[in-house]
Amino acid sequence: MKPAPQETVDISRAAIVFAALIVGFHLYNAFTGLIPNLVTRPLHLALAIPFVFFVGMADGVGPRERRIGYVIAGAGLLACAYIILNRPALIRQYGSLVGWEQYVIAVVLIVTVLEMARRAIKIVLPTVAAIVVCYGLFGQHIPGYFGHAGLPANYFLGTLTITEGGLWGSLTGISVDTIALFVILGGFIAAGQAGSGFLAFATQIAGRMRAGAAQVAVLSSAFYGTISGVAAANTATTGMVTIPAMKRMGYPRSLAASVEAVASTGGQILPPVMGAGVFVMAELIRTPYTEIMVAAILPAILFFTTAWGGVYRYAVRYDLPALPREELPGWRTVARSLPFFMVPFTILIGTIAFTTYTLAYAAVFATAATWLTLMFNEDGRVSLAGWWHRTLVALITAGRQVAMIAAVIICAGLIVGVFNMTGLGVKLTSVILSASGGELWLALLLTALASLVLGMELPTTAAYVICAAVAAPALIELGVPDLHAHLFVFWYALLCTITPPVCGNVFIAAGIAQTPWLPVAGNAMRLGLGLFLVPLGFIANPALLDIATEPVMALAALAKIAIGLHLVSFAVIGSRRTAVMEALRVAALPAGLAVILFGSF
Repeated sequence: MKPAPQETVDISRAAIVFAALIVGFHLYNAFTGLIPNLVTRPLHLALAIPFVFFVGMADGVGPRERRIGYVIAGAGLLACAYIILNRPALIRQYGSLVGWEQYVIAVVLIVTVLEMARRAIKIVLPTVAAIVVCYGLFGQHIPGYFGHAGLPANYFLGTLTITEGGLWGSLTGISVDTIALFVILGGFIAAGQAGSGFLAFATQIAGRMRAGAAQVAVLSSAFYGTISGVAAANTATTGMVTIPAMKRMGYPRSLAASVEAVASTGGQILPPVMGAGVFVMAELIRTPYTEIMVAAILPAILFFTTAWGGVYRYAVRYDLPALPREELPGWRTVARSLPFFMVPFTILIGTIAFTTYTLAYAAVFATAATWLTLMFNEDGRVSLAGWWHRTLVALITAGRQVAMIAAVIICAGLIVGVFNMTGLGVKLTSVILSASGGELWLALLLTALASLVLGMELPTTAAYVICAAVAAPALIELGVPDLHAHLFVFWYALLCTITPPVCGNVFIAAGIAQTPWLPVAGNAMRLGLGLFLVPLGFIANPALLDIATEPVMALAALAKIAIGLHLVSFAVIGSRRTAVMEALRVAALPAGLAVILFGSF
């Protein structure tokens, strides 16, 4: 298999300058740690604004909208500067606006954040945020249970914009201090030869198996997910290689695309990076990230073994062959290319597991090592010109991704801030409890549905934040441990990437395969149906997440749920079409559900 072509990046002078500023600031901030929050967090927004309104994500915007964007961006930059320069005085105001100019600053910041999110990730999240802000301003006029007592406008807007209670709250803090650094690491890894390393390793291991091209897609997506945590990027990167390879081997286009779409979804649940949402989770439940990472290992194994087993069943059903021997890279090629992937991965894991350094330091150390590997071409030769070019690509890729994450996180922080001030989250939680009648399983199903529906139009992180504020407390009140409840919500929020009608991974994979998306979505749902049962499985068998404290019970739960998932997969996909096999399929579905859901609950 040939390595994936690198993403085309706009290497304009403006993009280079903005990228150097945003990456340089976050790396500098990781080592200082003494800059006040009302400086770092507004600066995080200010440095992200140019990438959304001026370069990168501004592509395809019409002249009129571009001019409007310049005005909003300029006003937003001035508002951020006002917060930074006047921080000492603003602290003494205790969240209350003083003077008309501060009202203007507050409105400008909110409008900038809403428009930034709209341009970066479309309309749904900023619409939800705008409705929530209007609720905070005018909710006292709503009769009945959902009304609130009313909040003075100076206090309400001030809390959102000049204190650490809204735009500059803890969500933005975790974005500045941790998420941005891992996103920068991912940008540097993507710019080098790491993709060739994990793809060669995956091909050498899995290519010789039945349905080898599809198994390579599953394994390479798992490897990429360990350091990416972004499902769409996973699909676009590994899919550019694996989907054409599957097509060459005679796979139906819809099957080739669905395999990649499902496999890439798992990147956000696979340690060590696991996507931005998990860093937010660590902040929300006040649990060290390393504990969440360890707890997520066994569910992640279930994810990829289920996908692997589904692919195998498709291979048996359609008689899909292994890769030809000449398409295997050979261990010499693997040995030459794998270090580009293993160096940052080993440094990251080693620093987290065996030192007292923070996550931020771990990401910076891994980024520095990755930057040094960028001097090598694919043939292993040193190229200073190539190093310079790949460094620029890494900077711009990282800057653009940090800006997108900032747009999501800061807008979500606006929603959480209003929830905290008005008690809306508590009220919505009580609605879920009331609708479920206090029955845990009904509350779980309602929560899963809400996460999937929100996730259809929102990035995983945003969908998780909203559902975590509303639904997770309902599950916790019904006796589910905090970590289990939040992982449950997060898992369903990420599965929206393969859930019709809005399924981002499916659309990307279908585009690469050049096939209609609906058959791809159908195959993805069959291939990934068992994945929708994993969260129910670890609620019914909570020991699955306790690998650190109860390894024997955790492994027993892993084996039990794995058996159930493979029975469900067999029931949905089948095997060779014989009378005996069809009869077994009918019995496999209820048996699999019983094995998964019958536990200690």
